[in-house]
Amino acid sequence: MKLLSSKIKDQVLESMMKIIDRERDNIIKENKKDLEAFNRDDQALYDRLVVNEAKVDGMIQAIKEVKEQDDPVGNEISDITLDSGLKITNRTAPFGTIMIIYESRPDVTIEAAVLAFKANNKILLKGGKEAINSNLILEKCWHEALEENGLSKDWIKLLHLKREETQDFLKNPTEKLDLIVPRGSERLIKFVKDNATCAVLISGRGNNFLYVSKDADWEKAVKVIVNAKTDKISGCNALDKVLIDKNIPNYEAKLKELQEVMKKVNVDILVDEKVGKTLADEEKIPNEDTWYEEFLALKILLAEVDGLDQAIEMINKYSGGHSASILTENKEKASKFMEQVDSAAVYHNASTRFTDGGQMGVGAELAISTDKLHHRGPLGLKQLVTNKYYVFGDGHIRE
Repeated sequence: MKLLSSKIKDQVLESMMKIIDRERDNIIKENKKDLEAFNRDDQALYDRLVVNEAKVDGMIQAIKEVKEQDDPVGNEISDITLDSGLKITNRTAPFGTIMIIYESRPDVTIEAAVLAFKANNKILLKGGKEAINSNLILEKCWHEALEENGLSKDWIKLLHLKREETQDFLKNPTEKLDLIVPRGSERLIKFVKDNATCAVLISGRGNNFLYVSKDADWEKAVKVIVNAKTDKISGCNALDKVLIDKNIPNYEAKLKELQEVMKKVNVDILVDEKVGKTLADEEKIPNEDTWYEEFLALKILLAEVDGLDQAIEMINKYSGGHSASILTENKEKASKFMEQVDSAAVYHNASTRFTDGGQMGVGAELAISTDKLHHRGPLGLKQLVTNKYYVFGDGHIRE
C-alpha cells in the first residue's frame, strides 16, 4: 500500500471540513429523507440516525481534531542493534484495508473514514439501508476532497450491498481485507463473525453494570445512575443493570427512593425476586437471558447482591465487557472492583457514559472495542495502526 505524506493527508482533511460546511444544508436535507422513511418504533436507532446542525458541527470538529493529531504511521517503537551487528527497528504501520459495518449513524461515515485515512488505511464503509441518503452525500463529499488533492476515490468507499451480498462479500471478498469492525447490535456482530474470513474486532455491545456498595454516598449514587441510564439511551455506554448491596443503610427506603426517581425520568424498571419483595409492583425478570441483554431503551434492571465479591462475580458472568462502575467511598473496595471486573473500562464513583473517545481524550473513535486483541476500549487514531519490523544487515546469515 502506498504511504501518503502527512501533508497530503491533512490537506484532504482540510478540504473535507470546507466541503461539509458548504454542503451542510444538503446533508441535512438528505438525512431528512432517511428520517421520513424510518419506522420510529426503535427510538434508539432513530436517535442515532438524526443529522442536524449540531451533528454537522460535530463532524467538522471530529475531522479537525484528527487533523491536529500527529501522524500515527512510521513511529519508532523500538530500535536495537544485536551483537552480530544486525539492526532491528520496529515501527508503526497501517493495517491496509479496514471494513466497518454499522447501523444507522451517518456520523460514523465521517469519524471512521477520517481515522482510517489519517492512519493510511483504505476504508470500506457498509452503512445500514436506513441511512442510505445521508451516507451517499457524505461519500460524495469524501470523494470530492480526495480528488481535489489528486488522490483516488478508492481510499474511502461506501459499499452498496444488500444483506445477502454483504454475506457473500465477507466470505469471498473481491479485494483484500485486513480488518473488519462490526459496530452495532449483537445480531450484526454475530452475522459478521459467522461470515468473515479475516480478523474481526468486536465493538458496540454494552450491557453495562453499576454496583452500589453498602458504603456508597447515596445521593451521589442516584445522580450517577440517572445520568448513566438517561443521558443517551442509544449509546453503547448506557447503563443497563444496577446491583444494590443489601447491607446499605435504610435499604428498603432507598430502593423506593430510586424507584420514584426512575419513574420521574420515565425509566421502566425490572427487578429480581429479592428487590421485588420491596418493589412489589414492578415487573420481575422474565428469564436469565435478560441478564445478558443490552436494553438500548428507557429500561433498567435493579437487583440485590450481598457484598462486593458477589457483585464482581455477577458482572463478570453477565456483562458485555464494556463498562462497569462501583459507587463507594471505600477506596480499597473500589480498587478491588476495578482490578477484578473484566471490562474495557471500569469506574469509581462515575457514570459509564464516559466510555467515549472524546471524553477519554482519544478524540474521534472508530468504535469501542470489547476485544482484548488488538486493543480494548476506544479505537482512536493511534489504535488504527499495527507494527512492522525493519531488519538491516550486511550479508548476515543465521548459523
